Amino acid sequence: MNHSDIKKIRNIGIMAHIDAGKTTVTERILYYTGKAYKMGEVDEGTATMDWMPEEQERGITITSAATTCYWKEHEINIIDTPGHVDFTAEVERCLRVLDGAIVVFCGVAGVEAQSETVWRQADRYRVPRTCFVNKLDRVGADFFKTLEGIKTRLAAHPVPVQIPLGQGEEFAGVIDLTQMKAIIFDEESLGAKYEAIEIPEGYLHRAKEYREIMLERIAEGVDWFMEKFVEAEEITLEDIHRAIRQGTVECVFTPVLCGAALRNKGIQPLLDAVCFYLPGPQDIPPVKGFHPKTEKLIDRRADDKEPTASLVFKITSDRHGDLIYLRVYSGKFKLGQRLYNPKERRMEPISRMWRMHADSREPREMASAGDIVAVAGPKSVITGDTLCDRHHPVVLEKMHFPTTVIKMAIEPRSTKDRDKLAQTLSRLAREDPTFEWHSDPETGQVIVSGMGELHLEVLKHRMLRDFHLDAKVGRPRVAYKETVLRTAEAQGKYIKQTGGRGHYGDVVLRLEHYQGENLVEVVSEITRGEIPSRFIPAIKQGVESALSTAGLAGYPLMNIKVTIIGGSYHPVDSSDVAFEAAAIYALNKAVKEAGTTLLEPIMKFEVVVPTDYMGEVLSDLEMRRADINEMDLRGNLRVIMGSVPLAEMFGYATTLRSLTQGRATFVMEPSSYAPAPEEVYQTLVT
Repeated sequence: MNHSDIKKIRNIGIMAHIDAGKTTVTERILYYTGKAYKMGEVDEGTATMDWMPEEQERGITITSAATTCYWKEHEINIIDTPGHVDFTAEVERCLRVLDGAIVVFCGVAGVEAQSETVWRQADRYRVPRTCFVNKLDRVGADFFKTLEGIKTRLAAHPVPVQIPLGQGEEFAGVIDLTQMKAIIFDEESLGAKYEAIEIPEGYLHRAKEYREIMLERIAEGVDWFMEKFVEAEEITLEDIHRAIRQGTVECVFTPVLCGAALRNKGIQPLLDAVCFYLPGPQDIPPVKGFHPKTEKLIDRRADDKEPTASLVFKITSDRHGDLIYLRVYSGKFKLGQRLYNPKERRMEPISRMWRMHADSREPREMASAGDIVAVAGPKSVITGDTLCDRHHPVVLEKMHFPTTVIKMAIEPRSTKDRDKLAQTLSRLAREDPTFEWHSDPETGQVIVSGMGELHLEVLKHRMLRDFHLDAKVGRPRVAYKETVLRTAEAQGKYIKQTGGRGHYGDVVLRLEHYQGENLVEVVSEITRGEIPSRFIPAIKQGVESALSTAGLAGYPLMNIKVTIIGGSYHPVDSSDVAFEAAAIYALNKAVKEAGTTLLEPIMKFEVVVPTDYMGEVLSDLEMRRADINEMDLRGNLRVIMGSVPLAEMFGYATTLRSLTQGRATFVMEPSSYAPAPEEVYQTLVT
């Protein structure tokens, strides 16, 4: 395909709650577009996009996988994202670089907890999306209830462009409301052949009803269409497609389609909807950034003629080195070219370049605006970095990731493995922004932190399997934090004379409780020259390095603001090292003066349980200090929603299976940090 036709490019993600059938939808898309010669199945461990051994064993998507396929002269770059809440960061960084998304819902379960999470993430990045209600061949499937759930639970504006032709065992295809035809799929050709027929008499009344609903909702969001609708002018199929596309691109409403991916029904119309309704790179607003020196705001349009600007949104590591995924927002670059990393102020070589298909690679010579490519060569980049034209530098807006909530100790079994452990953990941390590690200064243990038990378990298996690292791993523990109780000021001095040039640093800090966008805010109010501006970064570095263990119980501090309010310097003896040390002394003194309280991670949960077991499950949750916020009916199941301290939920999956004979399911995700009860604090410090 001629790349210059940027209007025909679609960069999309496929997102869903776990088990909604998201990867199956992706596999069918690859099959019908000719990218895969056979259909992969999640249950058999043969899904093309779930290529990691860990994904094939567990039957879930863990890492986002990218591929490119073609449909009706359109180039579609697809990223299949994880559905499990422990891997929410994968979804977050993919949404940052996508132009549109397909959100898959299970027609039986409807809108689930993780559906809400990914929807909020897409709202934050204003990603236009289309919905696909899947599994309509299952007993208990209800398209219309799911449609209502999208409206009420997600506060969205769904526009049904299809309704099912039967549901459950009677599901035979879909009814296209835009052209008022039924679409049926040939089972012998595995759905590859399909045809549009007249709508059967028994479904015609409902089809007319929902076509009217579709037209009304389009009219509410698109002014020119409203005029045609009110004036009862003729509305053509082209008018409908154009209006749906406009409303979708502007995030005014969301078209909803339906099908059953496992039964090979509804995928080709979904591909048509991706081409018709979702935006290309030129349809979305210019990406925003700032000049690294002047901090002046800069826009970059999706155009090859603009200066090059690309974002590192993912890094994967294996034994052969790092693979860096880039979204090219503007300009173009060739293989062998060097791009500028403004954060590190260094040039990075593009020594190899590929278009990815899961874990296989197709070599590329050039990348242009709108492309998603993987490159090798850059050595000092991390997720969120910008690579751009040196003569037109720009720093694109960074991605934000949630704080870790769970940790465990890891120890190498031999001295030989100790150095290898540090190298492996550093590579995994570059790859995964929600994975952190540090050495405990008191015990000498290495502590790793992540988003949940499954997250750390997968990383542990990767260390052993992919990096052949023999290590002992402790049981997961809660990642507690602390915050200050009151405002305090303290002075820290670092003065040393060594015979020659000495060391002199003197800093006064104010420490206070703070609730803002960042967990920790470090600012300077120095205006009178007590401390030269060149030493301020060293003071901030000292504060930030001390925060990880500055709490009175030895936990990291959060929800605080540190202000540099005074100090002094020596014209000869002052140095960065001295001011960094003085800042650490000042912070530790201020923390003792302010006092701290322990914070524990609170998880938002959803338990789906048969009515017969409701009492036992509620009693157990109450013993775990859970707050029940809402209870709902989902067919003959009850849905319990609320919040609970993470510390009370270790091993809950086993307990829930035991209480309900394996018939209940649950999901949970990090929600916030809250003060822990006094007895929890005493247990930890004694």
